[in-house]
Amino acid sequence: MAAAITAAVGAEDDPFLWLEEVEGDKALEWVHERNDHSLGLLEKDPRFDALRDRALKDYNAKDKIAYGRLTGGAVHNFWQDETNVRGLWRRTSLKSYKSGDPKWVDVLDFDKLAEEEGENWVYKGRKCLAPDFGRCLIELSRGGGDAVVVREFDAFTKRFVDGGFETEEAKQEVVWVDANTVLIGTDFGDGTMTDSGYANQIKLWKRNEPLSMAKLMHEGDRKDVGSFPFASHRPDGTYVGVVQAPDFFTEVIHIMDGEGEEAEMRKLALPKAISFKGFFADMIILKMRKAWTLGAKEIKPGSLVSIKVVDAIAGRPELSLQVILETGEGSSIDDVTIGRDRIFIPVLDDVTGNLKAARPDASGWQVADIGMPENGSLSVVSADDWTDAAFVNFESFLQPDTLYVVERGMAPEEITSLPTRFDTSNLVTEQKFATSADGTSVPYFLIRHKDTKMDGKTPTVLYGYGGFEISLTPGYLSGFSKLWVEEGGAYAVANIRGGGEYGPGWHQAALKENRQLAYDDFIAVGEDLISSGLTSPEHLGIRGGSNGGLLMGVMTTQRPDLWNAVICAVPLLDMMRFHTLLAGASWMGEYGNPDIPEERDYILKYSPYQNLDANKDYPEVFFYTSTKDDRVHPGHARKMAAKMLSMGKPVIYYENTEGGHSAAANLKQKAFTDALQTVYVLKKLMD
Repeated sequence: MAAAITAAVGAEDDPFLWLEEVEGDKALEWVHERNDHSLGLLEKDPRFDALRDRALKDYNAKDKIAYGRLTGGAVHNFWQDETNVRGLWRRTSLKSYKSGDPKWVDVLDFDKLAEEEGENWVYKGRKCLAPDFGRCLIELSRGGGDAVVVREFDAFTKRFVDGGFETEEAKQEVVWVDANTVLIGTDFGDGTMTDSGYANQIKLWKRNEPLSMAKLMHEGDRKDVGSFPFASHRPDGTYVGVVQAPDFFTEVIHIMDGEGEEAEMRKLALPKAISFKGFFADMIILKMRKAWTLGAKEIKPGSLVSIKVVDAIAGRPELSLQVILETGEGSSIDDVTIGRDRIFIPVLDDVTGNLKAARPDASGWQVADIGMPENGSLSVVSADDWTDAAFVNFESFLQPDTLYVVERGMAPEEITSLPTRFDTSNLVTEQKFATSADGTSVPYFLIRHKDTKMDGKTPTVLYGYGGFEISLTPGYLSGFSKLWVEEGGAYAVANIRGGGEYGPGWHQAALKENRQLAYDDFIAVGEDLISSGLTSPEHLGIRGGSNGGLLMGVMTTQRPDLWNAVICAVPLLDMMRFHTLLAGASWMGEYGNPDIPEERDYILKYSPYQNLDANKDYPEVFFYTSTKDDRVHPGHARKMAAKMLSMGKPVIYYENTEGGHSAAANLKQKAFTDALQTVYVLKKLMD
């Protein structure tokens, strides 16, 4: 079969090189011709319809939490259900929202808009101008990709503005400077985008002026990830500028100084290994990715700090540098959200959360616990720059989401909670630790039935990610994970290196030449699940997407003996060419550059596509991706599936025609993929 493909495409060294072309239709057609029957077996399984309908019922439930964004004292919500498939933007007052029976005012119906305009619109977000938040920049994607069009919308009249700001489709960012001016980073033509496919030029664009006349304010390096405009409009001040990202984990901050023709960008005197969090009064707020020695001060990695903007502009950050919060061993700052009068800081202690608030006084920053529930995950849903209010969500694997409002001088107040979606009376959650190949202790969570027999026969699915500082914290089971546990399976979540669970050091430990450590960690968790007596390779499956899809590919090629099912979603797989496809170049800070020989050597050792071996037995792999994914090219999954099929290896392949990097453009499509995955693991691990 491989020889026939080689003859067809004329590439003797690599019969699948043609998959690198953006078209890729030939690849998809080839895979489908040889593989559609296997996907059909999942859809025709007698359990499929019921599983899909159960998932969709939860997604469309009328009693799910209508999470809101606080904006100038009002609450804005994006709502999807069986009627509002594309979604509905609506608003209410905070008082009404807290009542438990909000009186919503519809602002924009995206189903109606798509029908009227004959477009496959997927809502991607909005930016509304303070202080009245009436003028908004709406982001709309055709089919769910990252590329969007931006259109000006009046939230009071509920109409798009005639002659307002409007852009062509691109990967872009547009922010308000004032009511008649925006800062825009987009595709301005040849040479204006980075190799990663993001804006390299940022321009100042005035109302009623053609975009071609916009004033160039900033130009980065085409080797950068990109340059991204920002705007902070708060009662205590306005800052507009650009975050220039040389790679995924370094940032250079520029602030716009002056107005009109006199405006220019001023670079702040800050280290590059930072994570920019925003502004509070006259201070810039940063999280340090690496240590920073500044005079007599030694700032530890993972610390949250503040610096007066004027001192950063003047090149004297040491004059006002203050440490807001520094965490100890086993702890990390998970996120930072800036409110009007204080900063909200979720902190992880061994991957479970608590919430702190910091406010400045004459002696520095005062940090206090807010008093939220323990032993779960805490996330700040929204904080208002214009009123001292924030929404905070609490959840765990078996405890439904509960939404609280936090207002100054008051204890957290519960607004609403998600009703129980499944019976937890016979379930238990455990945090366990596996020992990796280098002796590192790696935490993982396990959700199982209380009466589980440790006889090695428990059907188990292990989920992982391990990259880009992303932490996997306890979240109420939903979609696939809920369906799987309801069907009697055990579910595990691995907190491997490469993630952010223990701060910057946990992430940086698995960068570039050390990537194998993340894979060793995942293998260690799998082996621990087996050695504990819970399961066995026959009953153990694994699941991951995007960077987690790469993880699945590596697990398939490195340890095919450990798993009997692999769900590999929107994956990176050909790591010799990932940097040439779509946004791939932006991830070289994580993986390395295959064009540099010494970096190519260590990437080649784990790259799944190159390490496939026709003489090895592999577990059946279920690949799924999206034609509209303009972040991770679907060619990765197509190419890997084609090569495995040519070797006679078992593969199931599904490619949604829309949905972007999530591979699902709406709740119906999400329920469909949930059901496909559940049937697949039931057949492989349980039947």
